[in-house]
Amino acid sequence: MTDSQTHLKSAIEQRDAIVKEIQELNTKIATKRELGLKVQGIIEYLEQTGVKLPEEEAPAPEAEAEAPVEEAPAEVAE
Repeated sequence: MTDSQTHLKSAIEQRDAIVKEIQELNTKIATKRELGLKVQGIIEYLEQTGVKLPEEEAPAPEAEAEAPVEEAPAEVAE
């Protein structure tokens, strides 16, 4: 095989892998969309039947401003 033919073969394989990955992602999207709709239906049903969440108390402005900010540890590249 010539260099050009090898390059063409490699490009076709890469394209096929990308198309397969796109198809897998589309399947995942469809599954997540369906799950999201089901959960939304559950939320709407519960709200229509009178289920409510207790209201959260708003934190005092001073306490919120004084709280120390913790930084997440840096990730180690492998």
